[in-house]
Amino acid sequence: MTATRTTITAALTDLLLTPGLELSEAVDRHFAPDYRQRTDGRWDDRSAFTTHIAHLRTVVADGSVQILDELVQGDRYADRHIVEVTKTDGSTVRMEVYLFAQFAPDGRFRRIEETTLLLQGADADRNLGSAR
Repeated sequence: MTATRTTITAALTDLLLTPGLELSEAVDRHFAPDYRQRTDGRWDDRSAFTTHIAHLRTVVADGSVQILDELVQGDRYADRHIVEVTKTDGSTVRMEVYLFAQFAPDGRFRRIEETTLLLQGADADRNLGSAR
């Protein structure tokens, strides 16, 4: 039996766009205990990733995720998606993300490697994908 797999849309929605959902619950739902992520060349373990998301929760007021391309083969996942967020200061940021991932046997993400491209936003928003 194959475990039900998460998706980047489900993960980002729970992490950033579902008020009231505890951060630890959202992370546990979508990311394996040994999770690692590299964003624009910077590696983080699950703890550092959780710190990053905690920060984003103070910055992001609303948003959406649009999948442009998506491929799943075995335990591998790749996609290209657009994340658009409205920040708490009212400004808007749009980023295109190129993502390659591996699933854990239980269907959660074990590893993600991604590169981000700022499409709209202030120059300071370029590092939103790894901001603390």
